[in-house]
Amino acid sequence: MRYLLPLVLVALLVGGFVWWRRESAARQARSLADVRADAQRWYERLGGQVLNLHGDEPAVRQALADAGERYNAAGGQLEQARTVQQYRLARETALEGLVYVRAARLALGIDPGPELPPLAAAQGAGELTVSRQVQVQGQTLRAGPQPGRDTPYYYPGGRIQGRPVPAGWYSTPWWKTALGTGAGVLGGMLIADALFSPGSADPGHDAGQPGDFAGGTETGDPGGDFGGGDFGGGDFGGGDFGGGDF
Repeated sequence: MRYLLPLVLVALLVGGFVWWRRESAARQARSLADVRADAQRWYERLGGQVLNLHGDEPAVRQALADAGERYNAAGGQLEQARTVQQYRLARETALEGLVYVRAARLALGIDPGPELPPLAAAQGAGELTVSRQVQVQGQTLRAGPQPGRDTPYYYPGGRIQGRPVPAGWYSTPWWKTALGTGAGVLGGMLIADALFSPGSADPGHDAGQPGDFAGGTETGDPGGDFGGGDFGGGDFGGGDFGGGDF
């Protein structure tokens, strides 16, 4: 009898540990399945919009081209994803594509649809509220809150080389070269400095909005970071993209 109690205790401990491992594995599997389904849902909605929207205006074509690029990228990420974080990255890419879809719909003059969950990369960047025009190295560069013949390139907001760059429409996709190395980085940063430094090319300054953009931090101060947290979840809140419309 004196050996029986220790054996029972050991058996209980082993059984409890096995149960805990199984429950933990089950929770991880459920979490992975949920985040995979969420990413897949946004990806499919993006695909429906990319296939069904068309337009001849440069701003529309460019926004849809960017949306299509994000659709392809998200598809590749979904195929390779094996972890929760990888599926969240695919979800974020699909959401960015849907932001470009909204931009295309605005350029088409149609309802952009329900608001999207905020992009993690765009936190603190804000958005342009007034038009700006600057000269950089002999080139005229424009930016503003609305698409136009001179501003056909949409940027959803984010950070370039640590600097917050607001969402809006631009005359050239300078941020693509700014993400590279060498001379392109210098050119991209010169453009950012000219466009967003306080007082430069000031066409009318919004009170309390440094740099003429709303919802962000002072462009001269990179401030914090994206937080590195969860991309969030949720849905459109009663709406659905369906196949052809929101």
